[in-house]
Amino acid sequence: MPTTGNYFHLHLVSDSTGETLITVARAVAAQYANATAVEHVYPLVRSQKQLDRVLDEIEQAPGIVLFTLLEKDLVGRLEAKCKQINIPSLSIIGPVMQLFEAYLGASTTGRVGAQHVLNAEYFKRIDALNYSMIHDDGQHVEGLEEADVVLVGVSRTSKTPTSIYLANRGIRTANVPLVPGIPLPHQLETLKKPLVVSLHATPERLIQVRQNRLLSMGDRDNDIYIDRQAVADEVAFARRLSAKFNWALLDVTRRSIEETAAAVMKLYADRQRQRLAE
Repeated sequence: MPTTGNYFHLHLVSDSTGETLITVARAVAAQYANATAVEHVYPLVRSQKQLDRVLDEIEQAPGIVLFTLLEKDLVGRLEAKCKQINIPSLSIIGPVMQLFEAYLGASTTGRVGAQHVLNAEYFKRIDALNYSMIHDDGQHVEGLEEADVVLVGVSRTSKTPTSIYLANRGIRTANVPLVPGIPLPHQLETLKKPLVVSLHATPERLIQVRQNRLLSMGDRDNDIYIDRQAVADEVAFARRLSAKFNWALLDVTRRSIEETAAAVMKLYADRQRQRLAE
């Protein structure tokens, strides 16, 4: 396989936004520590003219070609070109669609970008995003009962990015910081509908993240923020509150935002099933 140093070209061709391709490609590429992909992303490729430009660029920088195209003529031309210049190509959704067709006994609609239609699910995500932005970092606590999930935790436990990720999945998420010496909002103590999840991390991890945060802000004088004993006291304070109010505990020390959100979604789904069974 031709590479330059430890780099190789990865061409991602889509007739829609390309999100599916990018997600799959990066998940696979991450498994190869000694080779780094140079991504060439081509979204909204829906005509022969648009494909011509893509084929020119692929020929100039040969590499792996992954695609999500539904138009058979475009697929045929892309695959023929890759075969001509002897590079691998693969349809990410093709085998999955064949499996569906075989099982369901029905052909596909062929609608490009069908997963992005403006349906009720789409507007649910928009509503969740609006809610999460308004109820970020302890704002507008009077509306916490309207949340699906409320995240609590000390500073730098990834509450805000996790909230946004969950909202993008249609889950209305608020987050409230836990700060020693500052009373909890009384609304947080009496919640009935939302699932409250307390995010925790080890003091060592929090100190590392906070140090990076201070450096990025040019603030080198906030010693208490990264003091080992002070941070340990914060963690202990948060754990005591979690035990007192019976909040779900989630350790985010070694979790990415995506992994944290996935764990929260599982807790939320389990709770929903439990409530339905009651």
